[in-house]
Amino acid sequence: MKRLFTSESVTEGHPDKVCDQIADAILDAIFAQDPRSRVACEVTATTDKVFIMGEITTSAVVDVEKVARETIKKIGYEEDGVGFDYRTCEIVTNINKQSADIAMGVDSSIEHKESGSNYDTIGAGDQGMMFGYACNETDAYMPLAIYYAHALTKKLADVRKQGLVDYLRPDGKAQVTVEYNDGVATRIEAVVVSTQHNDKVDIETLRKDVKSLVIDAVIPADLIDSETKYYINPTGRFVIGGPAGDSGLTGRKIIVDTYGGYAAHGGGSFSGKDPTKVDRSATYFARYVAKNVVAAGLADRCELQVAYAIGKANPVSVSIDTFGTGKLTDEELSLALTKVFDFRPLAIIDKLGLAAPVYADTASYGHFGKAHYNWEKLDKVDELKALLK
Repeated sequence: MKRLFTSESVTEGHPDKVCDQIADAILDAIFAQDPRSRVACEVTATTDKVFIMGEITTSAVVDVEKVARETIKKIGYEEDGVGFDYRTCEIVTNINKQSADIAMGVDSSIEHKESGSNYDTIGAGDQGMMFGYACNETDAYMPLAIYYAHALTKKLADVRKQGLVDYLRPDGKAQVTVEYNDGVATRIEAVVVSTQHNDKVDIETLRKDVKSLVIDAVIPADLIDSETKYYINPTGRFVIGGPAGDSGLTGRKIIVDTYGGYAAHGGGSFSGKDPTKVDRSATYFARYVAKNVVAAGLADRCELQVAYAIGKANPVSVSIDTFGTGKLTDEELSLALTKVFDFRPLAIIDKLGLAAPVYADTASYGHFGKAHYNWEKLDKVDELKALLK
């Protein structure tokens, strides 16, 4: 049976990603001084304006406006007259402390009040369900469509930053459509790339450069054939972009951030949140578990769901779906995983090293599939392989 599946990615200059990166840069600056901080930072941006708001409880002293401007400059918005400039944009802040009602559940979990055990010290910062996913379609254990969509947007940004052409601006996006035959990814049906540019370049030059410098440099030749379709700046003009072209908001690219729609998503976003917020930390941990399961050969595909109640350390449920590819039943595997992995928030924070300034890099080109992240480590493979015996 043949089917098509599509995923998209956006560059770091996309308005929503500008906001994500500012929020996580602020989180990192705070965690560099006080790793016990509670941070829930939201950012929105529009033409030459940035609004930073949220709840932050910390001993750190951080110049939030300076962090925001440095982040915008690093992204590449330093051109006068394009509607968004790190030097001239207005930055408005409205930051309060974390609600005492939330803090009481995080500071001392329900279990800690009863038992006093170490990893029961803190409870989940909110209720909710989180998902992790892995598959063996790529070396990164990511679905093929989102893997190459991220590779395209990252390459587009690299071409701009390296000055290989002189007309690109920071905003852009890519989309990849993969053809599956009997569940196996066999070819790429379509590639879409749209990039912001100045008003001096002609569209045919842009299309030629993007095809050769970005698409051909990223997509393997064995996934392309004569029927593959290319759509490069389909409207023919993308001069107005970034927050000047469309308002941005933290947490609005959650599918780009995860698996490109190939797996379920609990709904919680990541950027600007400290790791007591399990919609971030437990989603990272669920990816870590799922990736180790697939790497251990226990399944070709694995989707893990974890659910929490606010103030409770232990999850209220852990379940797995291997889509019929598991070497054990899903019920057997779910029970085994709770013995191999500790899903309590403090255990997750310690295991993945999340009480540290590790977040700014995650806010563009996906939170998963990058080998240097602790939640991408394959250090439980041997222990999981033993389950087969």
